[in-house]
Amino acid sequence: MNKEKQKIVPALRFPDFHNDGVWEMKKLSNLGKLINGLTYSPKDVCKEGLLVLRSSNVQNGQILLDDCVFVRPDVKGANIAKVNDILICVRNGSKRLIGKNAIIPKGIPLATHGAFMTMFRANNPNFVFQLFQTESYRSQVKADLGATINSINGKNFIKYEFATPNNFKEQQKIANCLSSLDNIIKAETEKLDYLKDHKKGLLQKLFPANGETKPQFRFPEFINDGDWEVTILDDVADYANGKAHEKEISETGKYKVVNSKFISTDGRVVKFTDSANLKANVGDILMVLSDIPNGKAIAKCFYVEKEDTYTVNQRICKITPTGIDNKFLFYIQNRNSYFLAFDDGVKQTNLRKDTVLSFPFLKPKSTKEQQKIANCLSSTDDLIQAQITKIKNLQNHKKGLLQQLFPNSL
Repeated sequence: MNKEKQKIVPALRFPDFHNDGVWEMKKLSNLGKLINGLTYSPKDVCKEGLLVLRSSNVQNGQILLDDCVFVRPDVKGANIAKVNDILICVRNGSKRLIGKNAIIPKGIPLATHGAFMTMFRANNPNFVFQLFQTESYRSQVKADLGATINSINGKNFIKYEFATPNNFKEQQKIANCLSSLDNIIKAETEKLDYLKDHKKGLLQKLFPANGETKPQFRFPEFINDGDWEVTILDDVADYANGKAHEKEISETGKYKVVNSKFISTDGRVVKFTDSANLKANVGDILMVLSDIPNGKAIAKCFYVEKEDTYTVNQRICKITPTGIDNKFLFYIQNRNSYFLAFDDGVKQTNLRKDTVLSFPFLKPKSTKEQQKIANCLSSTDDLIQAQITKIKNLQNHKKGLLQQLFPNSL
């Protein structure tokens, strides 16, 4: 027996297939066929008709229909999608999106796919879809990318090779195992979306609407406390501009540098320094002052919950509450429409100190009511963060299973 073939076995194998021998390297052309996308013109686009699946419809391994384009049903060159076809992005302005894929579910409207996409119609679609989630797939996509054009070639694509069991039942058992985990991740993600929507609803109900002086919902003990009062940030907080740290970045620095990237990624992207040019203290609110047109970072806030940990970079301001509950101010200030109105969608937005300190808002007269609102929202944030962690753990579990259920054949 070929010694190379003896190596092609997974680290983890279901007991009923232990004696089935080695896996074989197979090209995608042996596992199904490629179906090219449709090139259409503006005159083919209509309000209703044949759905065109594009890169934006592929999100986290799922087909989402939030952003839809339709063409005339009789448009020439359209290849109609079938349930369990695998939609793959083969051309995009961003290299990281090349190769992302999703399996076509039941119940989707009559659909084709755009020219920057391709369909793979597999003999065992659920198994092949899981092959497309492996490091072997990502490595081959990466190797196939051109130097100047972000695309993969269809002729090369069907030559991608994967270690595959010959027994269809083993393929199916692997696919069922991983698909079950995908379903759990999907359900937990839907729960996360529900929690986020719940928080949005709370924000709308716990704070007065435009033109109102009382919130829609009020805790019973504060119903008779009267109208909320108008104030500005300058009356209830101190302001300080962040300082430059770019020349003092260190991989092993003591302090985390709070810059716009840190805040916009919720702390996932972080730089370190030993120089605390503007140290942040527990209860401080750090806010992004500068962003590109239509950016999602402008006026986004970070609440400091650890002492001696963070230092504030330039283009970030530090707000230190003095006459208001800290967390209450954080929730009312974070991405407030007052600040967002300074983004004209054309040029870079730069919030000035006087603009920030002039921020007008309503607050309850009672500090206890402020605290109760903040505690309610903080509890919801804790649930959201716990759910995010749960999903991340499930995703890591699947990543581990993919590594063990498929041999490292590269």
